[in-house]
Amino acid sequence: MRGYGFKVNGTLCIKCKGKGLCGRPRCPILEKFKSLQSIAPVISGDSVFGASPPAIFVGSYGYPRVSAGPLIPPLAKESEASFLEKPSAWGNMHIEDIISMRSRMVRANTNLHIKDASSKENPLLVKAQELALSRKPVDTEAWFFKAPKQELKFDAVLTPMGPSGLVKNFELTENPNVPRKVDYLVYDTDALAKDAVTELLKSDVLTEHVTRLFSIGLLGKERKIVPTRWSITAVDDMAGKELAGRIKDFPFISDIQLFSGTHFGNHFEVLILPRAYSFELIEIWLPKAVWSGESSWIGEDSEGLSGKKGYSPLAGGYYAARLAVLEYLAEIRKQASVFVLREITPDYWAPLGVWVVREGMRSTLRNPLKKFDSFEAAISDLAGRIYTPKAEWMQKADMLSDFRFQTTLDFFLRQ
Repeated sequence: MRGYGFKVNGTLCIKCKGKGLCGRPRCPILEKFKSLQSIAPVISGDSVFGASPPAIFVGSYGYPRVSAGPLIPPLAKESEASFLEKPSAWGNMHIEDIISMRSRMVRANTNLHIKDASSKENPLLVKAQELALSRKPVDTEAWFFKAPKQELKFDAVLTPMGPSGLVKNFELTENPNVPRKVDYLVYDTDALAKDAVTELLKSDVLTEHVTRLFSIGLLGKERKIVPTRWSITAVDDMAGKELAGRIKDFPFISDIQLFSGTHFGNHFEVLILPRAYSFELIEIWLPKAVWSGESSWIGEDSEGLSGKKGYSPLAGGYYAARLAVLEYLAEIRKQASVFVLREITPDYWAPLGVWVVREGMRSTLRNPLKKFDSFEAAISDLAGRIYTPKAEWMQKADMLSDFRFQTTLDFFLRQ
């Protein structure tokens, strides 16, 4: 990809995904999406009114001082607002439709310090926290110092958002609808954040709801405001670790299973093997996908029974994919080694956020499964749907090499 005075460095850009590792003040790849600005609503006045889904955004720029506040779609009614913050319902949409829909989300920002989480002195923070409690849309009105700037925000982790402005004041014009379990855990200041997160998810509180509670500083003992991009991955990680601890006591799955699926230009293959728990993700970016430029890139990360050490080089996608896998194993009450191959095609032309991986994996694991009598037959079937030659990704797949070796060893020991 050429333009904006630079050539994409596939390896660096895929690792960076707009975080500025190249040293440029603005990501040239993200800058190209400014051509889509015209779909964002033009806010001519200094106020907006609409039903917030509810949604909260906390930025990371300037950390530990950050901007935070509600996301408000102007004139949206309750019946349509909840859909704007529900990725599980977007599977049949096109990328451009999601961008158009999310461009309606106006960011009403106020400046906060991350340690302000428990302070009651800032009325804007208190109102944002009240909004975050709700499971249903809340009519919200915001007044800005000047009309919000017409711009779209894209990111590898965050869902696209629309115009933003510094908010003078905002009001919730109706009472939030707060689930009993949310109310209980928000007021439980002795519960650790990881315990609160897992308890809420087990109580069928949506991932997006838990993330905004954690982000706006409403969970845990030592509460802090957490940038949304970090809270998304933190919630996926905490939930995944709790599930991994549970499935280690389950019996091994009895056969080799394979699931396949696609989601917004992302192709997933999930191979489940009858062994002790381990997880491996191979990520392949084909040429001309959103971050890859003219070349392809293959990355890998994995964990065993002892869990993940350090932060994954595959970033939030690793934790999102792992969470979906662990949810599936917990549901069927089985233990297994799980190999995931994610191939990102040029059809994924704009970054929509890490929810694409989480929901794509969940959708894939709801598809009909295939069972195989042999490891080789499963790999042959899997490889037939992958554009990248088998030899290129197999050499990075440590789990598959280990499984093949152990299977061969077991065969000879039985002779």
